[in-house]
Parts: sequence; C-alpha cells; structure tokens
Amino acid sequence: MPATFNHTIIAAKDRRESARFLRELLEAAEAPSWGPFTNIQLADGVLLQFAEPPVEIQMQHYAFLLDDDHFDRALRRLCDDGVTHWADPQMTKPGEINHEHGGRGVYFLDPAGHGIELITRPYL
Repeated sequence: MPATFNHTIIAAKDRRESARFLRELLEAAEAPSWGPFTNIQLADGVLLQFAEPPVEIQMQHYAFLLDDDHFDRALRRLCDDGVTHWADPQMTKPGEINHEHGGRGVYFLDPAGHGIELITRPYL
C-alpha cells in the first residue's frame, strides 16, 4: 500500500473554537473526539486533531485545496465574519486574493494564529 497522509495535530488556544472555525469554513465533517483532541475529518479521510498544548503556540502553515464554488463560499464567509485576508503569505496585500497556478488563493489566520491558505488549483 502506498503511503497516504492520515492525520495531524494542530495546536490551538481553544481547541473547540479552532475546530469549529475550520470545520465551518472547510465544510468538513465532525468526527468523534477523545481525550485532549477535538477532531474534524476532511472529505479524503484526513483527520485534523485540535489540542491545547502547555507551551506557547508557534505559527504553522496549513493549505487546503477547494473547488471554485467552495472557495467563493469560504471567501464570502471570511469577509462576512470580518476575518482579515491577504493575497500573499507575507501579508502585504490585504483584502485581495491571488491568481497563482492558474487558480485563486487567499491567506488568513485562524483563531490560534496559524497561517491558513485556501487554493483552487494545486501547485503541482
């Protein structure tokens, strides 16, 4: 069997809030949660586990591939919710999206301060 990506743990200040934020934005399914984890599951089966570590959270980058209609809904939700977004990871183009790789992309921060990227075309 070839290797596939199964799950990751995402550090959060409030694991339930971070899970809710991404679950709603990504239109992901709730998943059973246990112990220190609040979980959501992406359509391809990847499990995102949110936990509150006892150390300072370091910013990480997470990118999600969406179809065009889902991207439109997610961008509308970000704007409606007043979430600042940028066209670039350096955060120099606020309120814009990019058109890289033949698609569209946007960057923003989740409730824990992680850099989230939504794209409509894969890089490769």
